[in-house]
Amino acid sequence: MELMVVMSLIIILATMGLVQYRHSIVFSKEAILRRDLFYMRDAIDQYYADKNQYPSTLDALVSDGYLRRLPKDPFTSSESSWQTVQAEPNPNNPIAEAGVYDIKSGSDASALDGTKYADW
Repeated sequence: MELMVVMSLIIILATMGLVQYRHSIVFSKEAILRRDLFYMRDAIDQYYADKNQYPSTLDALVSDGYLRRLPKDPFTSSESSWQTVQAEPNPNNPIAEAGVYDIKSGSDASALDGTKYADW
């Protein structure tokens, strides 16, 4: 009987630990996503400040030296799943390419706070 009580307590504690571990994994992925979005948006802003136009693709940020490489989206584990937001066309120069104004995650999942990663 005592062995069953001890085993039950061990199982309950292990289950609580597993839930906390999974929560911490998601929390760390969210922190990585926030950091990556911040640095890529900063690189887009620097590109615009230097060249007075937005980059045509995310690869332009890498080829022009604003990023060493495109980071992987922590939730899709892919460099190609990033969703780009195109800039509004320039009314002063209608034939100019609009370029990438913002970037979002390509994941359909929801964050711990209930928002979608694609809305960050």
